[in-house]
Amino acid sequence: MKKSSSAKSSSSASATQPGVQVRAYLASLAPDARSALKKLRATIRAGAPDAVEVFSYGMPGFKLDGRPLLYYAAWKRHSSLYPLTAAVKRAHEADLEGYEISKSTLKLPLDEPPPVALVKRLVKTRVAELRARTARKT
Repeated sequence: MKKSSSAKSSSSASATQPGVQVRAYLASLAPDARSALKKLRATIRAGAPDAVEVFSYGMPGFKLDGRPLLYYAAWKRHSSLYPLTAAVKRAHEADLEGYEISKSTLKLPLDEPPPVALVKRLVKTRVAELRARTARKT
């Protein structure tokens, strides 16, 4: 039986929804990377419950008030959290010692569990940073 055009529309729309894309991305990862990214995803979501999940630039992330909050991705030996702005790096300089940071990226080794407490603090600082920018524009 052939699908109606409305069924096709709803089916193709669900395939492009961020949650569907994020789940597909996570499913494509090796078990250690998938586990690490699921923890990052849950930690970001808990720290920014008003954020909206997105899938952009080939990676999952969250936007807050229409602005990019954080993106995360898995690589061969590490997971990454983006963007780590200069203000966030300054605010957590001591906490970030020992982690590899390149430009605006925090690299977290896959052979260690993600530092949930640190990620919570980074999310909180990033939320405050975005909210302050929004407040200045109004």
